[in-house]
Amino acid sequence: MQTFFIAPTDFGVGLTSISLGLVRTLERAGLKVGFFKPIAQPHPGDTGPERSTELVARTHGIRPPVPLSLAQVERMLGDGQLDELLEEIIRLYQQACVGNDVVVVEGMVPTRHASYAARVNLHLAKSLDAEVILVSAPENEVLSELSGRVELQAQLFGGPRDPKVLGVILNKVRTEESMADFSTRLREHSPLLRGNDFRLLGCIPYQPELNAPRTRDVADLLGAQVLNAGDYEQRRMSKIIICARTVANTVPLLTSGTLVVTPGDRDDIILAVSLAAINGVPLAGLLLTSDGKPDPRILGLCRGALQAGLPILSVSTGSYDTANQLNSLNREIPVDDRERAEFITDFVASHLDAAWLHQRCGTPRELRLSPAVFRYQLIQRAQQANKRIVLPEGAEPLLVQAAAICQARGIARCVLLAKPEDVDAVARAQGISLPPGLEVLDPEVIRGRYVEPMVKLRKSKNLNAPMAEQQLEDPVVIGTMMLALDEVDGLVSGLVHSTANTIRPALQLIKTAPGSSLVSSVFFMLFPEQVLVYGDCVMNPHPNAAELAEIARQSAESAQAFGIAPRVAMISYSSDSASDEEVGKVREATRLAQDAAQGLLIDGPLQYDAAANPAIARDLAPHSPVAGRATVFVFPDLNTGNTTHKAVQRSTDGVSLGPMLQGLRKPVNDLPRGAQVDDIVHTIALTAIQASVTH
Repeated sequence: MQTFFIAPTDFGVGLTSISLGLVRTLERAGLKVGFFKPIAQPHPGDTGPERSTELVARTHGIRPPVPLSLAQVERMLGDGQLDELLEEIIRLYQQACVGNDVVVVEGMVPTRHASYAARVNLHLAKSLDAEVILVSAPENEVLSELSGRVELQAQLFGGPRDPKVLGVILNKVRTEESMADFSTRLREHSPLLRGNDFRLLGCIPYQPELNAPRTRDVADLLGAQVLNAGDYEQRRMSKIIICARTVANTVPLLTSGTLVVTPGDRDDIILAVSLAAINGVPLAGLLLTSDGKPDPRILGLCRGALQAGLPILSVSTGSYDTANQLNSLNREIPVDDRERAEFITDFVASHLDAAWLHQRCGTPRELRLSPAVFRYQLIQRAQQANKRIVLPEGAEPLLVQAAAICQARGIARCVLLAKPEDVDAVARAQGISLPPGLEVLDPEVIRGRYVEPMVKLRKSKNLNAPMAEQQLEDPVVIGTMMLALDEVDGLVSGLVHSTANTIRPALQLIKTAPGSSLVSSVFFMLFPEQVLVYGDCVMNPHPNAAELAEIARQSAESAQAFGIAPRVAMISYSSDSASDEEVGKVREATRLAQDAAQGLLIDGPLQYDAAANPAIARDLAPHSPVAGRATVFVFPDLNTGNTTHKAVQRSTDGVSLGPMLQGLRKPVNDLPRGAQVDDIVHTIALTAIQASVTH
């Protein structure tokens, strides 16, 4: 069992963030990773579960042991029961080891009330026979001072030449140079890091966005009265302005993520903020001080801003005291802030020495395609594919943001169909930086070039030029024509268009792939322990046996293409020899699929629980090669598939990606209802990978 013990060199190094990122890095190697925080250290105001343990559990889908309370630990240390304490910790550690290849153990943080933390960390590391990774956060110190501080901490665990002391991760590095240049300069100043005995395992730049709390968190921490909640669950505070200036001087400061603090009687500022909100600027909110409430007549004029989601809060303290409270807010990640935890996890993981850590852990006993690994591989493969993806709903704010992310990270070369001035206005209002190379094509300018090709493609349907011109008024049709003519590699739509509006042009102009007679869909269901494939949950209401067999084949091929070993369960309400017509259809579909795809592991009819649960499978289908370990679930009709998909998604911690359409000659994908930026990014990545597979 490999055990990494992460120990801070000081208070405030961001130990929880490093834990999240280190677990993610190891998971991406296919390792089964456990986590253990032996001793809880609650922050002031914490009333729920221990923060690191809960964040790791929610972000990575693992269940760490419950830490010992700080009061119990201090009582045992005060009674001279160190050995008994270590025995109890080892017992809990053994729970974290079960079924895992590696365990990350998070040490104690030295504080004014826990000056004994370094001594306890030493005992823990030795007792667990763990390899030590130090975590430090450079302040405004010269590099020689930083090196000396790290070396002093390394000496506590046996010195930098001790084989159990692996190296250091530097967090919150504030420098204008690149991390590579900073690392090189640090090695030049630090004898500690010049050899191979003690390594720099990560250099993570300071990013203010990582510390941006939700407006709701600000309200809770200040004990503010919420006058209008608006979007305070989603909006984040990245900047604070105290308004004691004129409106003209305030307007340039009203940007995305700004919390405006002003007395409640400053009607001019309240109106200016409301106008900015109405014009699409996603401010963090308006915080009114001194218990001031706006004049009801002013609030009436602000109704549009309230409806646009502007949060308005009120506190009793004056502006100066409120500003001090805001600057001293606890910036720890709230346990329910999944979005921020995921962002920090991926950011930290991207700056760790993944190759060396993977090599240190060796080969996993059994490769685990966890949700983290699946998402990571999805982005990596999309980047390698380098495909051009058209987005017909080009001026939608969520799509602009997703396209900017995909373009900047090299996930895809995105083409937005919209007026360039509309995209620029959305970007300014939302605070989105449009990366170089992001294409914006005006549909009105390019529409004419597709009339003649569209007439040729649909001449068998007697389409003439005026009819084509009318249909090309729809940007989705323009995007589909671009795909049909190989100007782009894939299309993603559906944020504001219906599924039918996205699919119909594809069926008319792209057609089905060779060997396919229908178009179906799959969802990738990301459960804590594994990724499963559900099909068909969107496209075919009442497939017959032959169509169901083709859906099974397409779904198995999609699973294989995305790194999931296909073991196909044909789902029915009965696993036995019931003579019901629907059960007979599933049985016939299974036979047809087996004949068409020799070697494919497929079985049915199977009940869902028999397909998914090994214990139930032993009773209901003991001889099945699929039961109890199915990875692809094919439902008998759309009613069953769609209902099951939504019920499972809502009642578990699972996340679904999709729907991904299959069976088309070229990839076209429909966004799920209520899609957020991450959903769009992943759908674009799925489409890019599909394009690389089909070509």
